[in-house]
Amino acid sequence: MTAVWPAMSPVDVPLGPERIAVSAKGHHVRFADDSVRLCATSGLWNVPLGYGHAGVAEAVAAALRDASYLTLFRAVHRPAEDAAAALLDLAGADAYRSVVFSTSGGAANDAVMKLARQFHGEREDPARTIVVGLRGSYHGTMYGSHALSGDALGQGAYALDRRAVRHVDADDPAELSALLQREGSRVGAVVVEPLLGSGAHPLSPAFIEAVLDLRDEHGFLLIADEVATGFGRTGPLFASGEWSRTPDLLVLSKALTNGALGAAAILVGPRVSSLFAERRAIFVHGETQAGTPAVAAAILAVVAEFRRPDVLLAVDRVSEGVRSLADALVRDGLAVEIRGRGAFVAIALTGPAGARLTADRVPDAVAAIAAAGAIVHPGVDGIQLIPGYGYGDAEFAELDQAIRVGWARMTEAWS
Repeated sequence: MTAVWPAMSPVDVPLGPERIAVSAKGHHVRFADDSVRLCATSGLWNVPLGYGHAGVAEAVAAALRDASYLTLFRAVHRPAEDAAAALLDLAGADAYRSVVFSTSGGAANDAVMKLARQFHGEREDPARTIVVGLRGSYHGTMYGSHALSGDALGQGAYALDRRAVRHVDADDPAELSALLQREGSRVGAVVVEPLLGSGAHPLSPAFIEAVLDLRDEHGFLLIADEVATGFGRTGPLFASGEWSRTPDLLVLSKALTNGALGAAAILVGPRVSSLFAERRAIFVHGETQAGTPAVAAAILAVVAEFRRPDVLLAVDRVSEGVRSLADALVRDGLAVEIRGRGAFVAIALTGPAGARLTADRVPDAVAAIAAAGAIVHPGVDGIQLIPGYGYGDAEFAELDQAIRVGWARMTEAWS
């Protein structure tokens, strides 16, 4: 038993040296037993530019020397101003007007729920306290974001107050429409992931268009949670950038600093920022470590990378490569279904007797693939692949071999 209680794990989970990471570089992680494995998860979606990115590391180091800490409580500092301006420019200067910094995707989702409720209160419509999420969604495990998450994550054990949260199906806009017909005057916001994080189910263009129409009709705020999908993960720089109309709030995290520092950013659209400015209203939210100079420096370095045409072309190549790998697994009988978009793919593996792999066997699959040399993310019926954007032919060949070797070892154990 280690001194660390790992997230989403028992406190006494046995961790041998082959499971204790000691360093990472590029797209590989070294462990305490001196084994090296290919990372096919970009850390936790948050290291798309590769581990140990020199530009990010140098920017953070310089910022720590110049100003190890500056606050955003009732104050502003220049590094945060510069980072906010860069994010607004990247997302579209006409789409968003200001940035609220946070420390994680979960904390940022707590903040947007508060911001939405206050927005309607400032409009003298305080009954709009309900926030609607999608079944199968994941928005974090803070108090509010845990309640909003549509996955079964033991919410009942934590006495979360879900009376002001509703969940609807992501494949059926009629369910959301019916909810709004019943309770539309009480709905303050609808929060959507463009691609549901747990099952890697992309929202259909028809569903998104229906939600945008319903926003225009009922007046709720539309919030795009792009914690996982931002910065090219599903193809476009931001998935919501392809929508016919802009969301009111955009939540970013994970790739925001390439995993160097805990950070998130809420991009606030003109509908919200204008009202708060007119009312001179104070948004009562703050986090000590949000938007520090080091965080701002990391954001600026990441934004600079995503302004380079070759990085965006690399995203396209990696998206094609991971899809080709997944297609081959289905063709060869190792998998039964592929879901996802871009460089964010879920693969439903083939289980015993040719059936779809069941959830209870997923940890075994992940462990077998790890033992064969690659780190993959567990899915609901198989694995998820979220590779870094520096993957080339060699990395895809290495990943393909590890998956196949791991799958073969599993099937041997079943027989």
